[in-house]
Amino acid sequence: MKIHFIAIGGSAMHNLALALHNKGEQITGSDDEVFDPSKSRLEAKGLLPEAYGWFPEKITADLDAIILGMHAKADNPELLRAKELGLKIYSYPEFLYEQSKNKTRVVIGGSHGKTTITSMILHVMHYHDKEVDYMVGAQLEGFDTMVHLTEENDFMVLEGDEYLSSPIDRRPKFHLYKPNIALLSGVAWDHINVFPTYENYVEQFEIFLTEITNGGAIIYNEEDPEVKRIVEATESQIKKYPYTTPAYEVVDGETLLETFDGPMPIEVFGKHNLNNLEGARWVCQLMGVQQEDFYEAIATFKGASKRLEKIAETKTAIAYKDFAHSPSKVRATTQAVKNQYPERKLVACLELHTYSSLNPEFLSQYKGALDAADTAVVFYSPHAVMIKGLQDIKQEQIEAAFDRDDLTVFTNPADFKTYLYTQDFKDTSLLLMSSGNYGGLDFDEVKNYLK
Repeated sequence: MKIHFIAIGGSAMHNLALALHNKGEQITGSDDEVFDPSKSRLEAKGLLPEAYGWFPEKITADLDAIILGMHAKADNPELLRAKELGLKIYSYPEFLYEQSKNKTRVVIGGSHGKTTITSMILHVMHYHDKEVDYMVGAQLEGFDTMVHLTEENDFMVLEGDEYLSSPIDRRPKFHLYKPNIALLSGVAWDHINVFPTYENYVEQFEIFLTEITNGGAIIYNEEDPEVKRIVEATESQIKKYPYTTPAYEVVDGETLLETFDGPMPIEVFGKHNLNNLEGARWVCQLMGVQQEDFYEAIATFKGASKRLEKIAETKTAIAYKDFAHSPSKVRATTQAVKNQYPERKLVACLELHTYSSLNPEFLSQYKGALDAADTAVVFYSPHAVMIKGLQDIKQEQIEAAFDRDDLTVFTNPADFKTYLYTQDFKDTSLLLMSSGNYGGLDFDEVKNYLK
């Protein structure tokens, strides 16, 4: 097939382009800017556009498909040309469904935990040499790309994102996959630029349940009251499998999972990760992996990239970075690190970086999210607020939202870096939570200051 990508440089888009190239398809693409790692990875396969910009002349009648990325606009010149020629235009999730419609589709949904659960499943399959197609939202150890497509594999494991499909398709991505096996980890309001009310957001997950194929299965986190409510209320003809956090204990900074063979040490930690692990175990079971084989494999799982990823450690200090930005994930991640190292001081730093987190109307959702930290720090960029076209946020609003009198707030990257690098981290756990980089923080440098 001859396939052209409009906005090939995105994290998801370039991985799909690489996967299709590896499958033997003929790939071209355009974008107005491409940054690393996408740039170097596309370049290595000869897929990086020769010039940045949009070129309608690239859109020709002999193309079999156009894949449209979210970065493109609805009036994109290449998109308009493709419509003019009557070419088949797919959103990213539409195309993934097209590639997997004859397979058993396993879709992992939820406001949080999707990437980790999907990563756990893929790790277990990889460990036992079980080949599956997949799409996951993070780079995994042992996997070349975040997307893998074949003709022959029976299963397709998909991370089910609730964000929009494309500039011309306003449906959430996970509405398009039509799972045979689905998982729902939790529901906590997010993406308020698209779903302005909590009720509107929850509705997307209710629709997701209706998209499960008749006779399919939903595995759901019974500890999340909203998930429990909507799954138990659905009248879809599907099997329902609830799960809860398995028994575990933390001994001298090591997490031990209770199994039928006794306590088993695992690499990941925190109640939310143990909850994710149990969901993954159920999915793997429905995919044919026995419980003992799951435990053998999961003992070696170190986590997905940027999900409680250890970046530095000394004899008396440890530092993690995490993608956490939603209130529920910030709360769970902060509590997890404190529980893992209860005798150490916890310095938790959060960057407010997403549209939702920088919205004054949403800020109140963060109340208590950093309570488990001994020292709580929040960084945000007024410039980012301006770029997103949001109302100005004052330091007092941040302090009131988190409901901590001792909260430290930074708006200048240099001031934040100075603060961080002048701390005494002896007997301390440092947690850096962000979907950004605090205005230019080099995470590799952190290890030089952990003393």
